[in-house]
Amino acid sequence: MGERQNEMLVVQKYGGSSVATPEKIKNVASRIKNRLEAKETGDGFKMAVVVSAMGKTTDGLIALAKEVSPAPPAREMDMLLATGEQVSAALLAMALGNLGVAAISRNAFQLGIETSGDHSNARIQDIDLSLLHRSFENNSVVVITGFQGVTPEGDLTTLGRGGSDTSAVAVAAKAVSTGMEAVCEIYSDVPGIFTCDPNKVPGARKLDYITYKEMLELASLGAKVLHMRSVELARKYGVTLYCASTFSEERGTYVVKELPEWLESPVVTGVTVARNQMKFVVKRIPGDGDVLAGIFHALALAGVNLDMISTAGDDISFLTFTAMDGHAEAVVKAVSDCMNENGLTGWDVEPGIPVTKVSAVGDGMNAATGVAGRVFSALRSRKIKVLGISTSDINISVLVDDERADETVAALAEEFELTAKNS
Repeated sequence: MGERQNEMLVVQKYGGSSVATPEKIKNVASRIKNRLEAKETGDGFKMAVVVSAMGKTTDGLIALAKEVSPAPPAREMDMLLATGEQVSAALLAMALGNLGVAAISRNAFQLGIETSGDHSNARIQDIDLSLLHRSFENNSVVVITGFQGVTPEGDLTTLGRGGSDTSAVAVAAKAVSTGMEAVCEIYSDVPGIFTCDPNKVPGARKLDYITYKEMLELASLGAKVLHMRSVELARKYGVTLYCASTFSEERGTYVVKELPEWLESPVVTGVTVARNQMKFVVKRIPGDGDVLAGIFHALALAGVNLDMISTAGDDISFLTFTAMDGHAEAVVKAVSDCMNENGLTGWDVEPGIPVTKVSAVGDGMNAATGVAGRVFSALRSRKIKVLGISTSDINISVLVDDERADETVAALAEEFELTAKNS
C-alpha cells in the first residue's frame, strides 16, 4: 500500500446503545457529518466508523438460536450473530446518505479482517487496509461492522466480549503500522472513564487522562468501560483512545501512554469492583509443590479460572484462592479427586463463601509510600473485614464480604480523594 504519512484516519466506534433505534442512528449520522465539517479536517482526513449491533439485538439472536437448537454449533452461532452488526452498519450508511454524506457499509469479509478460527472468541490477525482505502475513493465515510472477522478459509467469526472496541482499535492500529496517523474514539452512553462507578459512588470524578497501564489494570480487575484486548492493542501500536458519550458534547477521557507533563500522577487513579466470586480454603495439605501443582492442574481441567491465590505454612499448609461464583461444585470435586488420587487424608476444603474483590489502581503507587497502610486504615475505620489481599506495582486488591463491597469502594474513594466533593 505504501507510506501514508500525510493521511489522518479517525476511527469512531458506536456501541449498541448509541444505535439502538432509528432516531439514535440518525443522531449518530448527524454527529459524523458535523465531525467531517469540523475545522481540523483536511484533504488527508479519512473517517471509518465501527458499529455494534442495535441495542439488545445480539441477546435476541442468541435466544432465537436456543429456540431452534439447545446446543447450536459455534460456527453457526457466529454466522447468526454477525448479522446484527450488518443491520446497524447498513442503516447508518443510509442515514448518512440522507444527510448528503457519501458513505458505504462494509462487513468483515469485504474489508479483509482476518481472524483465527476460534469461534465466539476469535483474534484479529490482519486487516487489508488497501480494501478500506479503495472504499474511500468515492466515499467520505466507511461504516464497518464491529465484533466480527473472517478466517482464511472464509468462515465468519466473532470476537467475544468487547469485540467492537477491538475491531475499532485494530483498524486504527493497522493504519499506524503502515505510516498513517490515526486515533480511535469510543462512543457509548457513558461520558468517559470515572474514578469509580458513578452509579454507586456519588460525585465520582471523570478523568481527563488515564494511562494505558492503569486502564489495562482496571479492565482486568472488573472495569467495563473498555475491554482489555482493545487497550492492549492501543498500547502496542501507540493509538490514542478517546472515550466519550454519544448523547452529549461533554469532554471525555483520553487513554494515553503517559500523562501530560503538567498533570501530576495521583496515588490512586481509580477503584473498581469484581463481584460474583467465591473464596475457597483447602486445609491441612502437604506443603510440597507436587500437591499444589496437582490441585491447580485438576482445577484447570475442570475449567475453573483462579484469581487471588495464597498459601500459608510449611510442612502442613493452607491454600486459599478465589474463583467465579457458579464453580463451587466443580472446585470441590476437582480438589477432592486430586487429593484422593494422591492417597492423602486429613485434608478439608471449605465449600466457598461469596466475596467481592475491590481494587485500587494508580501509577502513582510506584512513587508513594504507605499506600497499603492507608487502604487498611480506611477500611478499619468502617470495621470492614479484609478476607484476602493481593498487590502489584500499581494495584492493591482486597477481598471483602459481598454486602460490604459498596461501602469499601466509598471508603477508598474518600481516602484517596476520588470524588468531586473532595477534589
